[in-house]
Amino acid sequence: MSGGLTGLFLCGDVMLGRGVDQILPHPLDPVLPERYVRDARDYVTLAEAVSGPVPRQAAPDYPWGEALALLDAAGPAARVVNLETAVTRNDAPTPGKAVHYRMDPANLPALTAVRPDVVVLANNHVLDYGRRGLDDTLDALAAAGLRTAGAGRDAEEARRPAEVPLPDGRRLVVHALGLASSGVPRDWAATARRGGVHQATGPDDPAATRLLARLRASRRPGDLVVVSVHWGSNWGYAPARAEVSFGHALVDAGADIVHGHSSHHPRPLETYRGRLVLHGCGDLVNDYEGITGQQRYRDDLRLLHLVSVHDTDGSLARVRLVPLRSRRLRLERAPEQDVRWLHDVLGRISRPYGMRIDPAPAGEPGGPALTATPV
Repeated sequence: MSGGLTGLFLCGDVMLGRGVDQILPHPLDPVLPERYVRDARDYVTLAEAVSGPVPRQAAPDYPWGEALALLDAAGPAARVVNLETAVTRNDAPTPGKAVHYRMDPANLPALTAVRPDVVVLANNHVLDYGRRGLDDTLDALAAAGLRTAGAGRDAEEARRPAEVPLPDGRRLVVHALGLASSGVPRDWAATARRGGVHQATGPDDPAATRLLARLRASRRPGDLVVVSVHWGSNWGYAPARAEVSFGHALVDAGADIVHGHSSHHPRPLETYRGRLVLHGCGDLVNDYEGITGQQRYRDDLRLLHLVSVHDTDGSLARVRLVPLRSRRLRLERAPEQDVRWLHDVLGRISRPYGMRIDPAPAGEPGGPALTATPV
């Protein structure tokens, strides 16, 4: 072991369907099976009403905006994203859902633009267009050379972690699980004969218990272990008590980082036994501009989570939080006043969980940022 640090990029939900798909080079039929919005282009119109004109036939990297250069400057050893979009042309939506996300497979360069090392699929949108849509998604990601975790054509594949080589012969191991509290339907769970997601009804479900056992049994010396969990509601700062306990159980079983997502805005960062628990990374890319009702959470503000851990034992060194905002369906650096707002909110909600939020030292690349460190 070198005794140095390993950096990872982790983010919350990446939604490249609906309005985002419509501005890319190969938009799908815009008809939506939603109650209130029947045309995906209406989400683009909502964004334009608050932010200005949005280009059509935009380059695949357009939605990421300034985030790509910031990530390149940070140089993380690996990048892990949660993709909440089916990559399929199948037009038969899963019945009974209020919201459906899909993107044309020809628009997949909008995902590969961020160069993800692991694409997490254990969430409540990957089967929006059924198991045929899931199969198409798995095929498209495999054809692009992308590793996946959290979904598969059977339970064994859905449970299988993704592995990424790290320097010095070490490996990053990413497990993924979707909890029912985030809206993952019970019948989406993969079985021995049916594809689906690695799903648990709750922290006490046998699937969650088996994950804890696998973590204890499978860890090798030098591994950096991430468990990516889709959990909790869309709004609100307080994580459920049961999910806080589950995050601790994952660390006790061998996780170095618990990568939580589902909420549309950031939730507390926690340090537990020297390990990082992200209770909610917030959305990163979506088509929510102009949708009203939850403005107090400032879901137009997004974060790049750049996590540094010690090579010797996987313990947390710090998290650099790079604030961005969505404008014209594109990520740009957040203004200084928005960085201060995030500093105040994240500091208030994270301190009870043992994490301190400070302005990042001046002179670091990437402009105004925040640093999270254990108290």
